[in-house]
Amino acid sequence: MKKIFENNKKWVEQKLNEDKDYFNKLALGQEPRYLFIGCSDSRVPANEITGTGPGEMFVHRNIANMVVHTDMNLLSVLQYAVEVLKVKVVIVCGHYGCGGVAAAAGNKQYGLIDNWLRNIKDVIRLHEKEFLAIDDEEARLRRLVELNVIEQVHNLSKTSIIQNAMQTDEPPKLYGLVYDIKEGYLKDLNALENDGSIKRYEHIYSLLQS
Repeated sequence: MKKIFENNKKWVEQKLNEDKDYFNKLALGQEPRYLFIGCSDSRVPANEITGTGPGEMFVHRNIANMVVHTDMNLLSVLQYAVEVLKVKVVIVCGHYGCGGVAAAAGNKQYGLIDNWLRNIKDVIRLHEKEFLAIDDEEARLRRLVELNVIEQVHNLSKTSIIQNAMQTDEPPKLYGLVYDIKEGYLKDLNALENDGSIKRYEHIYSLLQS
């Protein structure tokens, strides 16, 4: 912890040298443009890989960047970000080399986390034909990372929070990204492109509300 406090002190000094009112401005409140739903992996720092600073991005992280409809933590973050902070963009970001995705693709038991990874096994089931058709293991896992992000964006679009937001004048845009740790670049998976999922769920939700 000594190193943590030393680094913190250096960081404060650096920020004050750049702008003596830096922290006073931050203390006034936040108006982030983005909500970032990412993996808890320590190699995927949300602000650093997106080039955003404090106050620009609201962040939620869990194992394998999942959007699970029974996860009250995720849903609370999503509701606050969309309805209170009025974020303009919601990002689900996975990364190649994800340990959670690799664990879900195998048969080994890990304990409590197996219940969480069960959601990724459902992704494998939905895309079983494509998944099993890839012979190379690394390529297969990379594709599963992408498929998982795409499915989580679909899960996101089906939440009542996003469905309600789609009825407003300025609904947030949804993106599915994957981060390549080896290269450092983000890739847009165009998760909802030409799919019509949001419109379809909008229609269904409006029928249920009527």
